[in-house]
Amino acid sequence: MMRSLWTSASGMTAQMLKIDTVTNNIANVNTTGFKRERLEFKTLLYETMQRADLDPVNMTGRPVNLQVGHGVRPAATTRIFTQGSLQRTDRPVDFAVEGAGFFEIRTNFGEYRYTRDGSFHLMPVDDGTLVLTTSSGFHVMSVDGDEIIIPEGVSASDISISYEGMLFATTAAEGFVDLGFQIRLVQFPNPNGLEGIGGNLFQETVASGAPLSEADGETGRISRLIQGYLEMSNVSIAEEMIGMITAQRAFDTNSRGITTSNEMLQTANQLVR
Repeated sequence: MMRSLWTSASGMTAQMLKIDTVTNNIANVNTTGFKRERLEFKTLLYETMQRADLDPVNMTGRPVNLQVGHGVRPAATTRIFTQGSLQRTDRPVDFAVEGAGFFEIRTNFGEYRYTRDGSFHLMPVDDGTLVLTTSSGFHVMSVDGDEIIIPEGVSASDISISYEGMLFATTAAEGFVDLGFQIRLVQFPNPNGLEGIGGNLFQETVASGAPLSEADGETGRISRLIQGYLEMSNVSIAEEMIGMITAQRAFDTNSRGITTSNEMLQTANQLVR
């Protein structure tokens, strides 16, 4: 009887983590570039009471095993990298990625991180030029591995971008000019292997594989950058509410299993008296 208590407890623990995952998805429904997560489960060890054993000569034996499971455990959290809807912002330094690409970001400590959040800003430096950064001040990388510098006299409203990420500006003195920078977009062999570190950023891991540059032709399908738009979260409130209700009902049912096991143990104890 004690087996059922621990089995139900494992189910309750798993469903609590499921609720944590669902609520995190719902909390980030308006987070730019957020990708919803799905919790995966695996069974725990099985206790084999009798093994299948056939004697084809005498045509006797058991054709099936007699096994009892010991519950469930969370196995992995998988991100669903489907395309989010595009929201128009009309900000010239808002860039939405249409495809599987990630922006490459360099932090203040020189570490490279990756994001789908294209809500960028222009940060002024001492010589009067501007640098393209994230809202946290991290530099956006170009295909040459350099930070993207906007010349003095060019404002955000003067900037335009091609689908491939090449930057241009329209100035009164020179007209339409090429700024000489292309935003670096990368893809990963296994994006689910990326580790989320908060702040809409991911970091490379052994499981994700090394980043593959789209500009260098290392990937199959090339992403597009769309100016004046942002990619919204791919969370569906309706789906998450269904997942929450399902997890709650499973939690309630597992707790009922503990209650039932306790009542049966009480009945067994009363029989001794």
